[in-house]
Amino acid sequence: MNAGFRKRLEGKAKALGFDTMRVAPAALAPEAGARLRDWVAAGFHGDMGWMEETAERRADPRALFPEVRSVLMLGLNYGPDEDPRLALDQPGAGAISVYARHRDYHDVVKGRLKELAGFLVAAARRDGLGGADVKVFVDTAPVMEKPLAQAAGLGWQGKHTNLVSRDFGSWLFLGSIFTTLELAPDAPEEDRCGSCRACLDACPTQAFPKPYVLDARRCVSYLTIEHKGHIPAALREKIGARVYGCDDCLAACPWNKFAEAAREAKLQARADLRAPRLDTLLRLDEAAFRALFAGSPVKRIGHARFLRNVLVAAGNSREAALAAPVAAHLESPDAIVRAMAVWALARLRPEFLGERRRLAAREDDADVLREWKAALALIKKDRQT
Repeated sequence: MNAGFRKRLEGKAKALGFDTMRVAPAALAPEAGARLRDWVAAGFHGDMGWMEETAERRADPRALFPEVRSVLMLGLNYGPDEDPRLALDQPGAGAISVYARHRDYHDVVKGRLKELAGFLVAAARRDGLGGADVKVFVDTAPVMEKPLAQAAGLGWQGKHTNLVSRDFGSWLFLGSIFTTLELAPDAPEEDRCGSCRACLDACPTQAFPKPYVLDARRCVSYLTIEHKGHIPAALREKIGARVYGCDDCLAACPWNKFAEAAREAKLQARADLRAPRLDTLLRLDEAAFRALFAGSPVKRIGHARFLRNVLVAAGNSREAALAAPVAAHLESPDAIVRAMAVWALARLRPEFLGERRRLAAREDDADVLREWKAALALIKKDRQT
């Protein structure tokens, strides 16, 4: 790849809004696949069955695109303009992960990747480098973006398992362009975490059994986004006000001192999603939920799962004023919502449950009945003391 071709590629990437571009070889070190297999074997992927099903393909980019010779790794900065943990300190508010406070990054990044890929093909032809086939990926395909990004020199996988950049801290969206064109790879980045463990200590649920290993089953992001069932009772209070995702390990990273706020308007936080009021979120019906989160990744978990999260946050808030909107969900058609309404109300206004104990007699879902039993036992214990 001649210098002029590389310079034009970088210029186009920057013009499209990408903050950094590097090239990785179309192969991963054997240890990347081995770590993934060990992680899955330990059960740390939880009920993300697709991680187990695609583990072998993830270990080698050529399994996805046999003709690939080089991988362009692109980074788009989505850094917040304030510490995202500030939302956790606002009484009666919920906290939404930085990446979900505006447009879905898949939509933002993929179109631009396609445009850059088209530019690469045309430029290669003009420069006499021959024909080039390309494929673009943003997170949804079985691609190990973070090891590829480290191999390309964009950053390194920190102890929180996310990519860390010397220029952008922990705030980079990643996208990749696989190409049959032989491009000179960049030097890989070295691990610069040293003895620091700020990200590990910041985790509210202690989801890291050791550095560089995440137990997704304890991770707030997994529990509030990927997990479809009931959030384990032992972890609910630790979730606090987080209604979609968690940024604590990212925000704690000292390398964020070099980070900048996102330049891309579609990735800057909407005012109404910085610290939305829990009472407002509790009153959202299906249509209002879809309207509020139109174009946002939050919408993909669905109304019922989102309400599950909001009800957990409401119970943790200790805001008695939230009892009425919580109680309205005791008769929800969704068992997962009814269960968390019982749990939350037992912490906000136990007498509200006592007045509605007739609902327990009509309940036919085992999980909801379990919540009723625990809540009524708690009420009885409180009365005795």
